Amino acid sequence: MAGLEKIKSQILDEAKETANVKIEDAKAQAEQMKTQAQAEGAAQAEQILKKSEAEVAAQKERVKSAIDLQRRTRLLEAKQEMIAEIIEKAYEKVISLAPDEYYQMLLSILEAYVLPQEGEIYFSVKDLENMPVGFGKEIEEIALAKGGKLTVAGAGRDNIDNGFILAYGGIEENCTIRAMFDAKRDELADIVHRMLFI
Repeated sequence: MAGLEKIKSQILDEAKETANVKIEDAKAQAEQMKTQAQAEGAAQAEQILKKSEAEVAAQKERVKSAIDLQRRTRLLEAKQEMIAEIIEKAYEKVISLAPDEYYQMLLSILEAYVLPQEGEIYFSVKDLENMPVGFGKEIEEIALAKGGKLTVAGAGRDNIDNGFILAYGGIEENCTIRAMFDAKRDELADIVHRMLFI
């Protein structure tokens, strides 16, 4: 019996020793896993932080670009508004010229647009009523010098404010001051832009 107890005691001691070794191994592995997990967690946290910083930087850049675009757009709109106002003021100044300057300007426009054909020239009611004496004769002479013939229409047109309309065989050329400004708007805008902003 004593021998059996001794064997039992030996087995128990070996089992305890094996258990202690296994527990120590398990503790060591657990500690290693904990350290590794902490290192991996720190590395992931660092990656997330870097990614977040990059995303924040990218977002800031997008916001900055959007603000810059809005600023440039608003500046362009302000310039265009200013240019349009200046062109409109120029138009107002032209149609408000003294009568002798105004009618002289109409003759200059006529020289540029008259054709070597027979036709009629229509004025606004107001321009027809205020036409200087001998103006019709000057129109005829300009047309004749270009190889054509123009007759001043006896009645003014309600659909024009200033300037005139040339009519040749049913085809009309709009030579109103507004039409002249509209036709040259881009060119005028470029001139005003260069004067103001370059």
